[in-house]
Amino acid sequence: MVRSSGTFKIRDAIDRTRFNLAVPARLAAALDESPLPDEAPRATALRLAQAKARAVAARHIDAIVVGSDQVADLDGSALSKPGSHARALTQLESLQGRTVIFHTALAVLDVRSGALALEVDDTEVRFRSLPRSALDAYLRVDQPYDCAGSARVESLGIALVERIATVDPTALIGLPLIRLVSLLAKLGIAVPAATASDPAA
Repeated sequence: MVRSSGTFKIRDAIDRTRFNLAVPARLAAALDESPLPDEAPRATALRLAQAKARAVAARHIDAIVVGSDQVADLDGSALSKPGSHARALTQLESLQGRTVIFHTALAVLDVRSGALALEVDDTEVRFRSLPRSALDAYLRVDQPYDCAGSARVESLGIALVERIATVDPTALIGLPLIRLVSLLAKLGIAVPAATASDPAA
């Protein structure tokens, strides 16, 4: 199996679960991840997950390709990656006491048969109400300037969160592994795979 792209935290999760997923260093061509006009955040995530899977499939003609994308949604509008300390602080201040929905889409493509399985995980994250000084101190430690929502919940950013509601605790890293196993099963791929030495094989 081949995954379309991956941050360090996703690669680490794949390694720890021992999934047989190869992660290319980059896509063949950079994808424009901008939302389309009037496109809902959930639809953007699903469209980009499919686009990433198909981009990699063009170079791996005999593989199972996993594409994923995550879009943070505040009241129906997508949150951008802040890119700087000042913008991250402004974004965190706007999220105090509010709930952000992280839509994480999966597209699993069997390149040989053309079969495609799709799924979207919706994880709700409720932010605490904290003083500006605490938000500033957090940002200087974690520097989550490449994260929509301006917080790394797998790190110190968990201190900014009041509640997380999810059916898949791995979703926030960008790859919902529980849902991935379900999609692979739909394509006839068992995880973990039985071997010839297994009694039930």
